[in-house]
Amino acid sequence: MTDKEIREIRRRFRASKNNILSIKGCIVDKEKNIKAYIDQSLINTVSDDCDKLLSLLKKTLSGTAGTNLYDIEYTATEVMSSEAHRLLMTLRDTGLKNDECLSILYSKIIDSVQFDGDYAILAASDNYDVFNYNENGEKEEESTSVFSYFVCCVCPIKQSKPSLYYSSFDNTFRMTDNFSLIANPELGFMFPTFDDRATNIYKAQFYAKDLSDNHPDFIKNIFDLDPPKPSAEQKESFNECLKEALTDECNMSVVKSVHEHIAELVEESKAENNDEPLKITKNTFKNVFESCGISENKVNDFEKHFDEQFGEHAKLAPTAVMDIKKFEVATPYVTIKVDPERSDLISTEIINGSKYILIRANDGIEVNGVNIDLS
Repeated sequence: MTDKEIREIRRRFRASKNNILSIKGCIVDKEKNIKAYIDQSLINTVSDDCDKLLSLLKKTLSGTAGTNLYDIEYTATEVMSSEAHRLLMTLRDTGLKNDECLSILYSKIIDSVQFDGDYAILAASDNYDVFNYNENGEKEEESTSVFSYFVCCVCPIKQSKPSLYYSSFDNTFRMTDNFSLIANPELGFMFPTFDDRATNIYKAQFYAKDLSDNHPDFIKNIFDLDPPKPSAEQKESFNECLKEALTDECNMSVVKSVHEHIAELVEESKAENNDEPLKITKNTFKNVFESCGISENKVNDFEKHFDEQFGEHAKLAPTAVMDIKKFEVATPYVTIKVDPERSDLISTEIINGSKYILIRANDGIEVNGVNIDLS
């Protein structure tokens, strides 16, 4: 799904914008016992409560492709033979009204996750009338198709602390009891996806709040597919590729050039309003290395390491391997944070046999908030 298509579906999660009739789910304790089942009609739910419930499900379409959002893709053979895919299709086709299939889904989720306290499994089904737009941007009178899908998420339940509040009714202060508060989802998914503004039963969109943990047991249990690498692991693997392949040629200049080049690609993609998320390949980095004068054998070593870590034809989200909004230089004792657009202020040099990180500083120098003079 493109960013534009994700935004289009996200706009559905408001009380007045969807065909969601109820929220299904259950409450589970930390011992994996179901404490209660949920089947809350949204028709009889006040607007504010309804919007809050829908906002939790909406969170499963938040974040960035390749960092929080992952494409889970089936082959044609798997679509024909996979029991996991068949379950997802039945849940979609029945609008989550098949209790037996819902119970199987709950069991699979419960077997896959672990929380310190209670948590909620929430799910909702929607049918979206998809309209086309003419050359003037006007919506056509009749929809061209219906996109049927469901969203499911897992939300921790946290206990509030008793606190003092003011009651305007009798002009007094009172203590509140502790309440069970439902937090934003830690993970969730949407099936099927809305690719090219049409149904794609070959894919699901998976969401993980934690960049270092994309819940591989959940992906394996629900989709019966191998999980992708979490964003944090991709970043670590990429850094290993750089260091192990380039060795002594992996210097400040090279890392700055890679960072600047990827940042430029991201900015160009935004300026061109590309709907498709930007993806980078090993050739992207190869071109940067060659422009930096890296030796051919080192470039070849990088390609081999890249293939081992990500696959020969891998296409990566830039934010999954690099934080383009941050440029940081660190030693075991000192960390220097630099505006990415002014990384030119940082350099390295060997002086009298000792290695130094140099920062060009002409004015505006502060130490613990105190302006100092270097002259």
